[in-house]
Amino acid sequence: MRHRFHAICPYFAMFPEAFVKGHLAASPHRGVVFDPFCGRGTTVFQALLEGREAAGCDVNPVAVCVSGAKCDPPNQKQVETRLMELRDSFSNDGEKQWKGEHADFFQLCFHRNTLPQILYLRSILNWRRRKVDRFIAALCLGALHGESHHSPSYFSNRMPRTISTKPNYSVGWWRRNGYEPPQRNVFQILERITAYRFQTPPPERVGHARQVDARKAGQAFRKLKGRVSDVITSPPYLNTTNYREDQWLRLWFLGDDRPLASCNGGDDRHHSEDMYWAFLQSAWAGISPLLSQQVRLVIRIGSRQQNKDVLRDGLRQSLNQGLNRTVNLVNEGVSSKIVNTQANAFRGSKVSQLTEHDFLFAA
Repeated sequence: MRHRFHAICPYFAMFPEAFVKGHLAASPHRGVVFDPFCGRGTTVFQALLEGREAAGCDVNPVAVCVSGAKCDPPNQKQVETRLMELRDSFSNDGEKQWKGEHADFFQLCFHRNTLPQILYLRSILNWRRRKVDRFIAALCLGALHGESHHSPSYFSNRMPRTISTKPNYSVGWWRRNGYEPPQRNVFQILERITAYRFQTPPPERVGHARQVDARKAGQAFRKLKGRVSDVITSPPYLNTTNYREDQWLRLWFLGDDRPLASCNGGDDRHHSEDMYWAFLQSAWAGISPLLSQQVRLVIRIGSRQQNKDVLRDGLRQSLNQGLNRTVNLVNEGVSSKIVNTQANAFRGSKVSQLTEHDFLFAA
């Protein structure tokens, strides 16, 4: 049975837990498992289920909230008690409308009786300091937007569940199609989701997820120095996606009043090929102090423009230079095309031609 924590919050460009499970089973090592771009925490959480010690980091608060909730959760009773406290303390006399940027979006995204509940939880959940609040916040992130015309477990007007479509696009699409936000009782949904998620018990081991740039992982995880024997990760793809932009509504829920403002300048290390490989080289250098003498590195990487040979050679060179040791390619990699994504169903004819490649290296 699939562990129900895995799907707490769907995330764009995520590999399945079976991918991690298979590579852990094939590894001859039994040291710490590490993911320097942990996303929704699939590597860390699946490693814990396999009885391995595991940790990861990411710069995105959404990733850190979701990964931390799964890898170091409270117990079910604590979540249920906290939800009752929140429900009882909620008042309809509180904030009813979002008065910041994109107010028209929030008016069309959430029902007038639902938005006050969301605003209340956004203001009161101390997700960075309280484990139980982090878990509830992660549940909220997973339910914040999705196909509400198919499921009663989403708070929003109909949207993709993996990414947050931009405000102007969403408003125009809803208005053209006459879509109205459904009325939802957020607390009832969270209570129901909690019962569902805890039907599979959390792993006995606890993992660690921190909001840290991979280039500084060696400093942030000093206790893991020389102990990481398996790296299973998927770094940001070159010229493919902007994670802050894709997760802007979830970032807003976590307290960022202007999540799209910081996306305007772009990130050249993910758009310029030279800067991208320099970024990955510095990321591997950042995790280098954590690696054991023998280490296995599984890397899923994708691109719309670079072919497999370019990506393979770029990865190998960045690993050799970043880790400052000989890195060997174990196999030629497995490739797969990604075309029919959920986001494309909402974007119409704007179809992705993304190809992903899985490479295995040994150092």
